[in-house]
Amino acid sequence: MNTGRTVFSQVMDFLPLRDFRKCVARYRGQYKMQKFSCLDQFFCMAFAQLTYRESLRDIEACLRAMRPKLYHMGIRARVSRSTLADANENRDWRMYADFAQVLIATAKRLYADEDFGIELEGAIYAFDSTTIDLCLSLFPWARFRQTKSAIKLHTLLNLRGSIPEFIHISEGRVHDVNILDMLLTQPGSFYVMDRAYLDFARLHAVHQSTAFFVTRAKRRLRFKRQYSRPVDKSTGLRCDQTIILTGLDTAKEYPQPLRRIRYHDGDTHKTFAFLTNNFVLPSLIIAQLYKARWLVELFFKWIKQHLRIKAFYGTSENAVKTQIWIAVSVYVLVAIVKKRLGLKQSLYTILQILSITLFEKTPILQAFSEEIYKTQTGGSCNQLMLFDL
Repeated sequence: MNTGRTVFSQVMDFLPLRDFRKCVARYRGQYKMQKFSCLDQFFCMAFAQLTYRESLRDIEACLRAMRPKLYHMGIRARVSRSTLADANENRDWRMYADFAQVLIATAKRLYADEDFGIELEGAIYAFDSTTIDLCLSLFPWARFRQTKSAIKLHTLLNLRGSIPEFIHISEGRVHDVNILDMLLTQPGSFYVMDRAYLDFARLHAVHQSTAFFVTRAKRRLRFKRQYSRPVDKSTGLRCDQTIILTGLDTAKEYPQPLRRIRYHDGDTHKTFAFLTNNFVLPSLIIAQLYKARWLVELFFKWIKQHLRIKAFYGTSENAVKTQIWIAVSVYVLVAIVKKRLGLKQSLYTILQILSITLFEKTPILQAFSEEIYKTQTGGSCNQLMLFDL
């Protein structure tokens, strides 16, 4: 069935093109565009992500060198860096953001039963942000500090499969806690956040939506203990308390009781105080949930290392957001391919294999069947565990 088809075209077969066309039509992406379509643009940018191209000139040179194969890859138009630059500059980035959400919804269903080390029903999310530094003279629209520019990627990561279900791209100067207002919390789900999101008015809104949160308490938190539960100190737990906030403002912002858990980590020799509105789960599970928040940090580290989101092909806001959303789409697409084909390799290994086989005309399963592609056990153990799904 795949005879004569490139690996790239077989990977792109997993894209729901009907939904892609709906996203393009929603923002009139093809308006006055005849030769270089939005799908051509997406394929070129996806190729750049999969093969680690460093510039538009690099993309142009590589694709023109393989001109006889472009038609079979799905790229119908002649590729030039000026045409691609104009497309990134002028075509609405929101159509690629919407299409990424379509892929995310598919990946969420595929990874719904994925195990991440904690036996717990329902959805568990980690919410955090990462900063990407930019040059002030080239990106003046991305305000951060007086001498530098930056953007932030605010990400809600589904810990089952490490799928980013929500991403918001903002200027670097936007405080993390403000993005909580944009989240649509799901009843019964858990949201794990660090101390940057400790805003009791916003956390109370999460509580009222019948969702649960786990976060860290600040050192000078003013509270009154109402009740203490027994804990097994051999597990690292120090206390499990029901408290009421007594601060002048915090008592008004969060009038309900909270649960405060202190935990001592034997590996780092640090003691943490957690706050949650869940009074049912064992206290050790709450501590483990917060520890699992580290998966979102590994996600940021991974995409910065293996996708093109730190150096950009254009300097406008539209070009930057287009590149980021297509990079996210490629990441989620590879996760979908991994699950649907039942591949045992990690996402890192799959990307490495794809980077050198995209132009090969071989069945895609054959490209991943060799023993030499098995994931090595060396290197960063945590990173490999995160994506060895």
